[in-house]
Amino acid sequence: MRPLPTLLTLALAAAFGGFVASAINANLDNRAEAAPASLAIPATAALPASVAGQPVPSLAPMLERVMPAVVSVNTKQVVRVRNPYFNDPFFRRLFPEVPQERINESLGSGVIIDAAEGLVLTNHHVIDNADDVQVTLSDGRTVKAEFLGSDRDTDVALIRIPADKLTALPLGDSAQLRVGDFVVAIGNPFGFSQTVTSGIVSAVGRTGIRGLGYQNFIQTDASINPGNSGGALVNLQGQLVGINTASFNPQGSMAGNIGLGLAIPTNLARDVVDQLVKHGVVVRGTLGIEAQNLTQALAQNLGLSEARGALVTRVLAGSGAAAAGIKPGDVVVAANGQRIDSAVALHNVEGLQPVGSALSLDVRRDGKPLQLKATLKEQARAVAGESLDPRLAGATFVDLPETLRQAGDGGVMVSEVKRGSRAANSGLAAGDVIIQSSVGEFADLASWRANFQKPPQQLVLRIVRGNARGDLVMR
Repeated sequence: MRPLPTLLTLALAAAFGGFVASAINANLDNRAEAAPASLAIPATAALPASVAGQPVPSLAPMLERVMPAVVSVNTKQVVRVRNPYFNDPFFRRLFPEVPQERINESLGSGVIIDAAEGLVLTNHHVIDNADDVQVTLSDGRTVKAEFLGSDRDTDVALIRIPADKLTALPLGDSAQLRVGDFVVAIGNPFGFSQTVTSGIVSAVGRTGIRGLGYQNFIQTDASINPGNSGGALVNLQGQLVGINTASFNPQGSMAGNIGLGLAIPTNLARDVVDQLVKHGVVVRGTLGIEAQNLTQALAQNLGLSEARGALVTRVLAGSGAAAAGIKPGDVVVAANGQRIDSAVALHNVEGLQPVGSALSLDVRRDGKPLQLKATLKEQARAVAGESLDPRLAGATFVDLPETLRQAGDGGVMVSEVKRGSRAANSGLAAGDVIIQSSVGEFADLASWRANFQKPPQQLVLRIVRGNARGDLVMR
């Protein structure tokens, strides 16, 4: 007879084995997809209740408490069908029943985090641009949700449902997660009703993934598939430690499962939710610097042994960095104890801190180590063109979406241009991305605004519009 410890080991391996994650697509398209109605899944063989009189470990008791807090989020968006024939009254008379609009539906997941208030946490991409959001509870009830706010750059959204007898998940401390901890993902993949997959924490603090915003992901090999987005990642105590957001497969979803799932840590989500509840928007802090990556030649000239870190190229006047004594030529190699390998890595750490927080920086100045502490100041969300230069009147400028910034793009985006305004008459349009200008070099909205302290005689903007580039002379 096989010894009891061996049998228990085999039972545990069966209970926790098979942890894989399927990718959404080659470009990390982590949007929740429309999925078919729930299908019945054949039951699999069950483990015995006990082995040699000892109960077999099971996740079932914990899941019975947790699963009622995970909901299905169904969204609808009315999209106008673009067809030039619909603009012709003759064709509209001939074909009056041809639809000029269609409804796009998508299905994701959400987690109830406050039963009394009906607060549901989900992904921004699950409810983005939705005209109607319906939430289906585990007991079958379907209610219309109220949108409270979202943050595109961290992919976190908050909605409220008017329902009673709800079950909420307690928020765990995601900072306590360690590689190797067991976790369970719960959601509605591919339109199936609540589905549970299990795995381990493969990595924490995962960054550097193109196509996503601010990054501090929990990586897990628990399966996270389309429809799982916004669902719960829980520990074995039934505490919410992450919000499932994406899976990664460079070869596309047809390449098979490779076990790379990503979840937003609850500590990050908690900070975003607090701001959404209080203000309806998220306000971030900024150091007020521009930085670039190090090359091997630059590292040698600066007396550094390796080409890693963020080289400070500009410090904005009145910024937190200026007050802390940071100077151009400094190289930031760590922030709050986290290793910094590039300018994007420093920007990522900076963007995850709230306004007023202190950032401890490990700096190399003239090759020598230096520790500085900078307090982050509020980062402007938008800047009106007329406050910069009369030639920009009518335009509003914002920072690039963080998905583009993390991919290495720089510049500012035109969010709005008023019809008939001076900016509109010069040809500027909403959606334009300004990458260069006669006003001087800039990397983001803060440095763009700082450059207008001395308005240029001629204002020329190099813009990207769709796939085309061109220069605009602002008059």
